[in-house]
Amino acid sequence: MPTYINSAFCKDCSKKLNIFHFLTDDEMNFINEHRHEVKFNPGETIFKQGGAFTHVACLTSGYGKVYIEGMNKKNLVLNILRPTEMIGGPGLFNDFRHHYSVSAIDDVVACFIEVESFMEVAKQNKEFASELFKWINQKGVRNFEKLINLTQKQMPGRIADALLYLSNSVYESDKFTVNISRQDIADLAAMSKESAIRIIKEFKESGFITCEGNDFNILEPKALHKISQTG
Repeated sequence: MPTYINSAFCKDCSKKLNIFHFLTDDEMNFINEHRHEVKFNPGETIFKQGGAFTHVACLTSGYGKVYIEGMNKKNLVLNILRPTEMIGGPGLFNDFRHHYSVSAIDDVVACFIEVESFMEVAKQNKEFASELFKWINQKGVRNFEKLINLTQKQMPGRIADALLYLSNSVYESDKFTVNISRQDIADLAAMSKESAIRIIKEFKESGFITCEGNDFNILEPKALHKISQTG
C-alpha cells in the first residue's frame, strides 16, 4: 500500500519542476506547508478516473502510466510519466474530477500539493500561472495529435509511433529496456496485445528493430518514421 515519507523542503528540492522556479521563497514555503510525499509500489493507483481532484502531484522518482479507462476493461494509454513531471489535467479548471487514471509502473515517489493552495499561488504569481497554462495547453495539443494518429493510421503506423515515442520521449535512446508490458504498448497504440506482438515481430524480422524480452534497439529509425508517416 502507499506509504507517507518525509522529504526536504520544497525550495531545497533538487527534483522540483521548472515551473516552480518562478515562485518566490515565501511562495515555495507556502506550498511546502500544504503538501506531502507518498511512495507507491508497482501497479498501485496514484489517481483514479472519476475521483475527486484534491491534489496536484509531481513525480519525483519512478515511472507512471496515464490512461483512460474504457469500456470492457479496455484502456487507452495517453503517455508515460518520468521524473520530474506534474500530474494534473482538465479537471483542475473544470469540474475538479480526474478524467484519467494514473498508476505506478515501478517504485514511484510523488509529491502531492493541495489544489486550493496550488491555485492560490497561481492567482498571486502571473509568471507561474502563465507557465501552468502553457503546460496544460501543451498536454492538450499532444492529446489532439495522438487522437488524429490513432484514428487515421493503420496498426503498423501506430506501433511505429509507440516505439518512437518510447525511444525519443521516455527512454531517450535508440537502445532501451521497457518497464511496461506488451499490453501497455498495445494500449499506447489502441489495439489488441496480439496485434501489437505480431507487428513488433514483423518489424524485428524486417531488421527495423531488435527485441529480446524487454530489451529494444531501434536499428532503423528512418524506416519507422516512414511507416509512421504513411500510416
